Amino acid sequence: MTNLVIMKDQQAVTSSLQVAEVFGKKHQHVLRDLLNLKEGVQNWTDLFFEDNYVHPQNKQTYPQIIMNRDGFTLLAMGFTGKAALQFKLKYIEAFNQMEDHIRQQPQIPDTPRGLALLALAANEEASQRIDDINERLVDIEENKLITTEDKGTIDRAVQKKVYQICKDQHLGQGAKSMLFQDLGSSIKQLFGVPNRGRIKDKDFPKALGFIDHWQPSSVTKERINQIQTELDMEDRS
Repeated sequence: MTNLVIMKDQQAVTSSLQVAEVFGKKHQHVLRDLLNLKEGVQNWTDLFFEDNYVHPQNKQTYPQIIMNRDGFTLLAMGFTGKAALQFKLKYIEAFNQMEDHIRQQPQIPDTPRGLALLALAANEEASQRIDDINERLVDIEENKLITTEDKGTIDRAVQKKVYQICKDQHLGQGAKSMLFQDLGSSIKQLFGVPNRGRIKDKDFPKALGFIDHWQPSSVTKERINQIQTELDMEDRS
């Protein structure tokens, strides 16, 4: 993974082509994700700019997108997994190294004491940068939301749970609607979210476990009993 970051117009940048190669993704999918960001990011042009590259085999020109550190961080938020986390760390390290390189370098001391102090300061700065990187990555991972696919899994688990209760207790459509509402409200209340799509990725297993063991509230049970009683009375009349 050489040349993760290059210098372009006095700025440390990387390309969508390089990101696709490093993270094992199709370039067209990385371009798609970047263009999707364009609709919601007001300062998109401060983070990205569209460019072209020449394919080494057929010599044809294809589009790519160049991004700076902040642009890469925004894009990489959606990349998950242990391998992806390591790639993010390597990228941020590469950005740091390139940005250090293009900054105006102070005059190098010419005495042993001066060189020792410079080395000590560099070590302290490097340690601080590593701590900052780790904090930023942890914050990204902690606040990352579930994917669309994971939300679909939760929705199917909710549907399965409600249908199973209705089947076991021989409940009708009215009871089913109450169960869906009760379970949906319980999930939102437990995770403090306005809808299931805002559940955090780290809470995904907990959400599935909660749904699997969920039981209707006492109020919902009583309302369902009332409906069943009314239906039974109608059948007798």
